[in-house]
Amino acid sequence: MSQPSFPNITQSITREDAINMILSSIALEELGLSHIINAEGEKIQFVLGTIPGITGPAATIDDVLQINDSVRKTMNSIIQNQSLLNSKMQNALDSSPMQGAIGPTGPTGATGPSGGPIGPTGLTGATGSVGSTGATGITGSVGSTGPTGATGITGPTGPTGSIGQIGPTGPTGPTGATGTTGPTGPTGPTGSNVTATNGFAENNTGASIAVIVAGTSVPLPNAQILSSDITVDASNTIFTVNTSGRYRISYYVNTTATLLLSTRLIINGSPNTASTITPLISLSNFSNEIIINLTAGTTITLQLFGLLGTATLLNNSSGASLMIIRLS
Repeated sequence: MSQPSFPNITQSITREDAINMILSSIALEELGLSHIINAEGEKIQFVLGTIPGITGPAATIDDVLQINDSVRKTMNSIIQNQSLLNSKMQNALDSSPMQGAIGPTGPTGATGPSGGPIGPTGLTGATGSVGSTGATGITGSVGSTGPTGATGITGPTGPTGSIGQIGPTGPTGPTGATGTTGPTGPTGPTGSNVTATNGFAENNTGASIAVIVAGTSVPLPNAQILSSDITVDASNTIFTVNTSGRYRISYYVNTTATLLLSTRLIINGSPNTASTITPLISLSNFSNEIIINLTAGTTITLQLFGLLGTATLLNNSSGASLMIIRLS
């Protein structure tokens, strides 16, 4: 199968470039997932012996059940990755383009003069004189210890000197003049309109859809995020693209039970072969994507077809969805 190619990025990247690269990376991831899904289908064809020109060993019922379980697990992982890619894409699309840059900071105003002189320091009061020490008593004669002499009288404590006055605080100097406001910076570049055309819609109501052989359109009334040049009819099944360009279109459908169904996109009233999934065994998960050139006024519809029956979509954001992104 073909492999994705990656650009060699050497120049500086603007914010708009980064958003476009994120959306392009999502498209490449979706392309890789489509190859994985195709490979899973070829695994099933190999086991069933339906690949033209390749004949493998005869498959038993256990072989078919094992390959079916392997494909189911891989598809569940792909569906979970789809939810992450959807969230990643929404975050990128919700990022508004950069507004005008902030102009340079104006020059700093002149510093105001310092305050008045510092007041003189008050005089320190004189230290009081120390009182005289009392006389020591007479030492008794050696032999029996004589009586201890009486303690002399403690002299009076001198008076505490007065505290000098604190000089007055000098007046505060005037505030310097405010510097002039710097000029307004130039307006930032307008965001690229490459991704201006985009749309997303889903069905998260757990709706039941009566499937017929000729095909039944899937309504997508919920979480509609449509740019001004994408419209949808009153039944929420026909989306009209009003800008010519190269588009990436992807969808997924998840039902509550495994049914022998098929899915496809109807473009301008005709089934698109590249978008069609026609499994040989019953599935409950369907997803695909295509890259296609569209002209203004092109209509797009997601459709279920196959054996007569009723398909019940999952009752959450993984029920069914359609995503449209203009790449160029």
